[in-house]
Amino acid sequence: MAKPIVLIAEELSPATVAALGPDFDIRNIDGTDRAVLLEALADADAVLVRSATKLDAEAIAASKKLKVIARAGVGLDNVDIKAATEAGIMVVNAPTSNIVSAAELAITHLLSLARLVPDANASLKAGEWKRSKFTGVELYEKTIGIVGLGRIGALVAQRLAAFGTEIIAYDPYVTPARAQQMGVTMVTLDELMERADFITIHIPKTPETTGLIGAEQFAKAKPSLRIVNASRGGIIDEDALYEALKSRRIAGAGLDVFVSEPPTGSPLLELDNITVTPHLGASTGEAQEKAGVSVAKSVRLALDGELVPDAVNVAGGVIDPTVRPGIPLMEKLGQVFAGLVDSPLTSVAVEVRGEITAFDVSVLKLAALKGIFTNVVSEQVSYVNAPLLAEQRGVEVQLITDATSEEYRNLLTLRGALSDGSQISVSGTLTGTRQAQKIVEVNGYDVEVPIADHLIVMRYVDRPGIVAVYGKLFGDAQINIAGMQVARKTAGGKALSIVMVDSPVPAELLSEIEGAIEADFVREIDVIEV
Repeated sequence: MAKPIVLIAEELSPATVAALGPDFDIRNIDGTDRAVLLEALADADAVLVRSATKLDAEAIAASKKLKVIARAGVGLDNVDIKAATEAGIMVVNAPTSNIVSAAELAITHLLSLARLVPDANASLKAGEWKRSKFTGVELYEKTIGIVGLGRIGALVAQRLAAFGTEIIAYDPYVTPARAQQMGVTMVTLDELMERADFITIHIPKTPETTGLIGAEQFAKAKPSLRIVNASRGGIIDEDALYEALKSRRIAGAGLDVFVSEPPTGSPLLELDNITVTPHLGASTGEAQEKAGVSVAKSVRLALDGELVPDAVNVAGGVIDPTVRPGIPLMEKLGQVFAGLVDSPLTSVAVEVRGEITAFDVSVLKLAALKGIFTNVVSEQVSYVNAPLLAEQRGVEVQLITDATSEEYRNLLTLRGALSDGSQISVSGTLTGTRQAQKIVEVNGYDVEVPIADHLIVMRYVDRPGIVAVYGKLFGDAQINIAGMQVARKTAGGKALSIVMVDSPVPAELLSEIEGAIEADFVREIDVIEV
């Protein structure tokens, strides 16, 4: 019997090949040679790549037997995940392979800024000996602000503690109790900007976090602030950073990531109080080897038909076909659920009701957690690290099943408790022969709306004319409403409105709507296709 064919399309470590083992026909090709790649994909069962090989819709269409695409690294910009999913091809990567390397690079930037290492190095190599010019500062007894206390942020905090620093952090998804266990004090973003001597960023780039630190935040900072971003480009407003550095409003910055990469022509590169590196977060031999070995193990699992923890689009493995359609629905419900959170989450109940409970639905708990943390943490979230992310944040998780579902054939619900004592919930189901994904409940309000890319959720006192008010504001801003539903529990009480729009809504407009309708909750929730 012929062995499954595994393509290695870029140079990977010998340990990667060893991890695949002898059960496969391993073929090495140059994935950047388009003709060679397309020809080789026709017979392949799996393909391993790094960042140079483009597995777009054309390449995926050329594959006849392909079951898994493995990216030996964190990013997936070179893989068309949607096309792969439609073709039934699993996509896996190595979400935790670079976390130590990324944390160490952030600390490298902090120390380089503190001691002016790059400039001193350049000066000495130019034949100068100007010791007094490069007088730096110590980290000892300084206040370090960490934006994002996920796995990388936690590693940074752990390492910086040894320097005798005071560590504060901003992360709305981490409870103060959990932070205290790490020796970290949770603060607001404004307080962090005001108090910190150094800031390091470790959050994902989302519509909410893009431009999170801009001119308003820099205006609150100490003139001695040094800020590092080795996470994602665009979280710091680069124009505002340029002005803050050029005017010496802050002392310095270290960037490994940029809005546009490479940052050709960026005025930031002209400044003498910034240090830059070309996106080196994962660029260590150890990280590369971990990534290769990790995806090799995932390929083995996928081709053996087993559950693949690091799959980013499908869970794979021995999951009953009746359960499988619930996986993407639960992931999206998790994203909506996370969007409703406005204080740290302390517990989550994943409820599965109906006929589906006759099968093993444990994967739905993993899918729920994967969805909840997708836009919350900086690292790639998978079925294996999602429970760990919950545990690290002190979030208790339970799976509840019930064969009885009164209104729907099957009903999936996420119910959570927040640290301020409030409760949130969201429910969804699959309807019709096409298994359309719908939200059927939000925070106790009965609704029935399709899951869209951009959802605006508003809560306000029910009274005439409110829909006209926010409808006009959306229209004036040229934002098209694709659909909407208003729900209420009692006449004259609080109403919940869910509006589906065709494009993201600026934060300023959401704030204007909130004031105009006197709402106590207005939130845009962006749902990523899974």
